[in-house]
Amino acid sequence: MTNQWTVTAVSEVAAEPQRIVVLFPAAGRAVGRAPIDPVADPLGVRHGTVDDRARAELVCALLAALPAAPAAAQLADLYRYGDDAERRGVLCGLNESSNVPPDVAAVGVELVADALRTNDPRLVAAALGPFAVGHLDQHGWRHGVLKALFMGIPLDVVADLERRADPELARMAAALITERQAAGRTVSDDMTRLATITTTTTTPGG
Repeated sequence: MTNQWTVTAVSEVAAEPQRIVVLFPAAGRAVGRAPIDPVADPLGVRHGTVDDRARAELVCALLAALPAAPAAAQLADLYRYGDDAERRGVLCGLNESSNVPPDVAAVGVELVADALRTNDPRLVAAALGPFAVGHLDQHGWRHGVLKALFMGIPLDVVADLERRADPELARMAAALITERQAAGRTVSDDMTRLATITTTTTTPGG
């Protein structure tokens, strides 16, 4: 359930979008940083944290309050100058937004690509959410999924994995399994799962 600080902060951003510059970094102190599901997901990798949720609502309010171009520029700044938690909040907001304008989507793709180059499991997990499914090209998405696999991030964080996966991704996972077996290393259930997915679908960028 949304807490009062978030309700008030969302109202402030709706009325004065520039307030997000102050409110976004303050979210962690205001609502806490606890995982949403502390028992099943103590690190907040799968379901995020309470400050992720608050920041996502702020991003949605910003996108509703500003035209596409300035909204895109503001999101880029929030990500560029934010810490890892704030960067994750930007991605969570994109994941929660049902109608992302093209200008915002173009910036969002750049931010997702940047997040997938990091070694922060929660940032990588957020980068593989619903926004990536709708906007990241297939090549970038495949490599993002493999990055998660290498990092030991559970594949159930990947939005629409079964629908978007294709034979090429399965082939890449099978090659990884072969390499690990040859080196005498363990093969995880997620690696096996990915190697056996054969679903194909229409995806951005092919």
